[in-house]
Amino acid sequence: MRQISFFILLFFCLFLNGQNKKTYKIHTVAFYNLENLFDTINDPNKFDEASPIMEINTNRTFIYKKKIKNMARVISEIGLDVTNNSPVILGVSEVENRAVLEDLINDSILIKKDYGIIHYSSPDIRGIDVGLLYQKQLFSPISTSSHELKIYDDNTQKRVYTRDQLLVSGNLDGELIHIIVNHWPSRSGGQAKSNPKRVAAAKLTKHLVDSLQVIDPYAKVFITGDLNDDPTNKSIKEILKTKKDKSKMGLKGIYNPYESFFKNGIGTTAYRDNWSLFDQILLTKPLLERDYSSFRFYKAGIFNKQYLTTKTGTYKGYPYRSWSNGGFSDGFSDHFPVYVYVIKEVN
Repeated sequence: MRQISFFILLFFCLFLNGQNKKTYKIHTVAFYNLENLFDTINDPNKFDEASPIMEINTNRTFIYKKKIKNMARVISEIGLDVTNNSPVILGVSEVENRAVLEDLINDSILIKKDYGIIHYSSPDIRGIDVGLLYQKQLFSPISTSSHELKIYDDNTQKRVYTRDQLLVSGNLDGELIHIIVNHWPSRSGGQAKSNPKRVAAAKLTKHLVDSLQVIDPYAKVFITGDLNDDPTNKSIKEILKTKKDKSKMGLKGIYNPYESFFKNGIGTTAYRDNWSLFDQILLTKPLLERDYSSFRFYKAGIFNKQYLTTKTGTYKGYPYRSWSNGGFSDGFSDHFPVYVYVIKEVN
């Protein structure tokens, strides 16, 4: 089935421009919330003792290794049936530190992909960060930076410490692209009450995009992350000013392929029998042009294979998460990964 899908795509690519036979190179750019990927060591400078694995009293090392193995399996398969490769670029969230990412990329399932890591420690009170994994043979980072989100509690005016936003610029097969990795503030306390925090996060993301577009209006930017908001919420529609219709975008516009998924009732995470589509990948207009002499957006998707879905019980149909009822379920994550394909004409 994997080979059939791969050749179907190649057949499609051959006829993108009429009957002129062309061949295309294709890569996957993805994002995955790894659901509390913490190690087994208590860090006195973080509140990591509240992480699920630290609440388990026995077999922590075995469980940690199994969690790593499960995450590696999913990552290895995202985009595989079409590109015959795992993601060339993968944004991740809910990771404790660089060490857990090192264990992840060195798992036997992924080690041959030779992933590199970009990671900065965030001031998040729980000690969770975002990061970027990339295949060294296909992507070469040029610059990386971490951008602090400063937000404050409305009642106490005390600062709320949350995840930084990661910006990486580099060459994908020799072509300059930019990736922003996000994990916006949660909906703790309710959607309405917490909304200003995500609006502030969106403003920071928009500032990063604007800064890139001032230097180059044709900058190819991927905005990835667990945004804790759906594609139609204020933070995304009004602050980032995203569009679901490619034809209505200006040069500096931002396209959201996941708005159509959401309006069709498809999500990446579920709560109280309602689906949300918090995990998204947004793209700037230069990635949408029809000139395939450089990398362009082809298709977006949600990686929701059957094995990632809970089969029975109260949460049947939900993402099959790793942690439940105070223990390890041998699952994966409470979020499905998301991905986009980019293609480029090679002759």
